[in-house]
Amino acid sequence: MKALHADQYDRLRRLGEAWRACHLKAAKQAPCFNPRLGVDALCFQPFSLASPDDSLLGTLVTPVSLSLALVPSEPDTDLPDSRLVMTVSLPSGTYPFRHEVLSDAVRLWRCELLDDLSDVDSLQEASRLAQRLMERVMTPARP
Repeated sequence: MKALHADQYDRLRRLGEAWRACHLKAAKQAPCFNPRLGVDALCFQPFSLASPDDSLLGTLVTPVSLSLALVPSEPDTDLPDSRLVMTVSLPSGTYPFRHEVLSDAVRLWRCELLDDLSDVDSLQEASRLAQRLMERVMTPARP
């Protein structure tokens, strides 16, 4: 896996900040809220939907869920309703991603895989879970 550039890490930092600003208050009210977890963008790598493209694919861990996240280099603005869901082909199969607006400058495509992380005991455990998830997603499915 290639190391990310400083501007890509900055984009992921802004993603975490935007998620907290947009969702944290409501997430704290959810029965599955896990106070041991924060918001973290993990295992991201360059992923191209079209050429040239500087999108990043990885996992977004929050106190309530774990999702695959596709972060475009430029925010997708003014999408028609027909483009609010996008199917992405990855080595393990196809995944439905929903467009999500966190702020004017931060938008992403997200595919929620786990909607309850209440039994995850630590940030380290969430990180290991995200790593295993990315390994499985990026490994071709067996015939």
